[in-house]
Amino acid sequence: MTITRKRVDEHIEVVTVDAPPVNALTVAGWFELADTVRAAGADPDVHVVVLRAEGRGFNAGVDIKEIQASSGYEALVGANRGCYAAFGAVYDCAVPVVAAVHGHCLGGGVGLVGNADVVVASDDATFGVPEVERGALGAATHLARLVPPHLMRTLYFTARTVTAAELQGFGSVYAVVPTSELDDAALELARSIAAKDTRVIRAAKEALNGIDTQDVHRSYRFEQGFTFELNLLGASDAARQAFLDEKGS
Repeated sequence: MTITRKRVDEHIEVVTVDAPPVNALTVAGWFELADTVRAAGADPDVHVVVLRAEGRGFNAGVDIKEIQASSGYEALVGANRGCYAAFGAVYDCAVPVVAAVHGHCLGGGVGLVGNADVVVASDDATFGVPEVERGALGAATHLARLVPPHLMRTLYFTARTVTAAELQGFGSVYAVVPTSELDDAALELARSIAAKDTRVIRAAKEALNGIDTQDVHRSYRFEQGFTFELNLLGASDAARQAFLDEKGS
């Protein structure tokens, strides 16, 4: 697994996740991503961060195998804390974060994208929160930033996905492009932001977070509490194992 930073323009930092086969991150991976995004935003020469991924899709959430392979709740607690840190790093990043999404964007992926400032997606991108089928809860906070309330509930209860084109209709995805054009589209948008006075843009980012109608940190942490309850009840372990058995893992 690799999470890298690369300066592609004078003031644009690209953070890339590459964790084959589906970019489902381990506990360490979530914390590494959080540290990388936070460090990029803290660099005064960085005006915009682009968050992207290699491989088959943008992000498939947590590494369920790691949780199932561990005894006790250490890995579960680590995954929850790691996701909380990574989502928070994107939201609190001192500069705007442009998410470039392709393929699947599930669970933790929605947490990242829902906290990003701008979303550009390929025409094959799909978004969803399959947590109820994995015996967990979470990322409804972030899904609610992408779709209207009743659709969010429907998607959450059914674990269904929506397309990038549908999200563009709601205004939560800025642009939908062919996969081959995704990186260029994200960079073009990033350049238009990076060209502005970074002092103003950084102040604008802080101001926009300050007037948000929902405290995303507290809201997501509240959701996570129910995941712990479900694990204590045994529902989560059964659901995760059923998923792994179905996948032949």
